[in-house]
Amino acid sequence: MSTLSRPHRPSLPVAPPGEDAVELLLIDGDPADVFLVERMLAESGLEVRMTVAAGLAAARRAVTARTQCVVVDLTTSDLSPPAAVPDTVPDAGPSASRLAGLREVLALARHAAVVVLTGGGDARLGVQAVAAGAADYLVKSEVDGPLLARAVRYAIERKRAEETERRLVEARILGDENARLERGLLPVPIIDDPALAHHTRYRPGRRRALLGGDFHDTVQTADGTVHLVIGDVSGHGPDEAALGVRLRMAWRTLVLAGHTGADLLATLDTVLGHERRSDEIFTTLCTAAIAPSRRTARLYLAGHPAPLLLDAAGGVAALPPGPHGPALGLLPGADWPATDIDLGEGWGLMLYTDGIIEGRVRAGAGGRPGERLGTDGLVRLARAARGRGADGRALIDALVAGAEELNGDVLTDDVAVLLLRHAPA
Repeated sequence: MSTLSRPHRPSLPVAPPGEDAVELLLIDGDPADVFLVERMLAESGLEVRMTVAAGLAAARRAVTARTQCVVVDLTTSDLSPPAAVPDTVPDAGPSASRLAGLREVLALARHAAVVVLTGGGDARLGVQAVAAGAADYLVKSEVDGPLLARAVRYAIERKRAEETERRLVEARILGDENARLERGLLPVPIIDDPALAHHTRYRPGRRRALLGGDFHDTVQTADGTVHLVIGDVSGHGPDEAALGVRLRMAWRTLVLAGHTGADLLATLDTVLGHERRSDEIFTTLCTAAIAPSRRTARLYLAGHPAPLLLDAAGGVAALPPGPHGPALGLLPGADWPATDIDLGEGWGLMLYTDGIIEGRVRAGAGGRPGERLGTDGLVRLARAARGRGADGRALIDALVAGAEELNGDVLTDDVAVLLLRHAPA
């Protein structure tokens, strides 16, 4: 027994070294049983690299991250747990003590499959072992090499399947939590005007993401003015997405606090300077304030494409660029001049990020092959879609679909579109 007091390699070569050999730990305190298990595995053809431990104390030193299967002989191993089983536990005795020791093994080798060996009269103990977490139990008097090898293979594959399922569940839970978090970070417009219809489309360029570096928001203040913003943080990663959320929240807070125009943009520029992870990150932005009369708007552009204006007769035009300032984060102390717009009656104002206009025009789809869609191409798509009767969200969807069709593939950049429609009674 003393020769098994610490982990050792078996005297009988179970299998030649090989990358696919099973890393197996045998916990068994009887040298005769150890020799029997070695012989059965050798005769089964299963490639095994086996380490032997006489009991729980030696097993603690023997188990490694590479251990794939632990075979535990419940009848001969020293499985005494660190603390004795209390006398108050019902049916406390040898079986209870061995089960307590087995639970220690399961906790010790939680990444490995566990198979137990029992005596002929210990079938109930074997069932209890499986209930405790063992993959299988075998009666020693009924075991041969093929059966033992099959049990080891089955236990390992079952453990792998359980681990895969566990990771999938964890990934699904994490994905659901991230989706709920990202949905919670998307804006809910604050509008109290039945004559206004608000439509958006938001799609990040990153796969399996709900947020990108683009952002938008709409807020109506107490005086009746409706403020719109759309922005695009340079880059496409999660850091840029988080920065976009912070800028949007800062914009909403500033607007509700009464800040507007160039003063608001200057404050956002300061926020960006403090929040960005690199001085090379900048943000283009378009913000508009719709007057309470709903007939005029004041527009500010910070390195961003000008919106489209839709009229009541079905026309679409890009607003003249007018004076504009640089993107946020580029020039300290920059100025952003305003442009006043006459909206008229029954209008629509469409703000968008450049993800929808930077797609290419494939050969045979109009324009020069390789040319970007651009604002002029977006205007053509919008006119054609309105001519087919598209409006609201259907109009936005038609524009995205048309841009992708011309591109010959999905748009890889973040895409954000905000359409505010005014239909007076």
